[in-house]
Amino acid sequence: MPSTRTIDKILPRPRRHWVGDGFHVYPVFDRFAFTNTVSPLLMFDYAAPKEFPARKHKQPLGVGQHPHRGFETVTIAFQGEVEHHDSTGNSGIIKSGDVQWMTAGRGIIHQEYHSKEFTERGGTFEMCQLWVNLPKKNKMTKPRYQEIVSSSIPTVKLADDASVRIISGDFEEIKGPAKTFSPVNLWDISLPKKGSKVSIPYPSDQACIVFVRRGSVNTDSKILGPQDVAITKIDGESDVLELIVLEDNSSILLMGGEPLNEPIANRGPFVMNTQQELQQAMIDFRTGKMGR
Repeated sequence: MPSTRTIDKILPRPRRHWVGDGFHVYPVFDRFAFTNTVSPLLMFDYAAPKEFPARKHKQPLGVGQHPHRGFETVTIAFQGEVEHHDSTGNSGIIKSGDVQWMTAGRGIIHQEYHSKEFTERGGTFEMCQLWVNLPKKNKMTKPRYQEIVSSSIPTVKLADDASVRIISGDFEEIKGPAKTFSPVNLWDISLPKKGSKVSIPYPSDQACIVFVRRGSVNTDSKILGPQDVAITKIDGESDVLELIVLEDNSSILLMGGEPLNEPIANRGPFVMNTQQELQQAMIDFRTGKMGR
């Protein structure tokens, strides 16, 4: 008999801030970022739809060169395009519906910005970036990119025209294309019809976090609106998330995975297990040993 997930914490929409000059984001995990409360996740920034005017013959807006070590960044472009390149020679464009899953591992230096084409034409820009922690044994792994185009992401249809795009993890025996170092779920769920009741099966022993991208939903008798977050309880028994859709054209991201239960030491763009490892990361960056 399925048992329903209950809510442990609700995080209301925080204030926005700029990351560089191209990403106006909600830091939606707020004070629980970089804590085991959201493990195996670390941080989540969401840039709600924003109009950018055409900037012909100008530099793209974004974030300049910066390092990372010890975790992965997952970037989803909902509207507009994100361009990137890094110290290992990788570059690419994340187009609408696409996902980039970057493993920083032992270290990478990269930059992210609006694509040149989007900069020239302008338009609506909407994206998010999730930071996923790496297990201690994998923190110094070789950096890698997974360019996941929209057409490669499987979609499962649910009742009342709801649907789930499975970016990572397994949903009803269908596996998402992203390769992960520990069990990580990232599901993009469309809920088009007000009044729909949707049941989402979910592993009872894994972290399950609900983020409302658009519209509103009711779960565990609590109402969640745009950019609200619900962190559900892990009890080893509750294996389904029940949702009531409160507005037409609602959309959520469901994310989480197997908690790592390891120490978290973070400073800026580095996430390790100890302060000594953080110090080494900073030394390696300053002495040019990172990102090769």
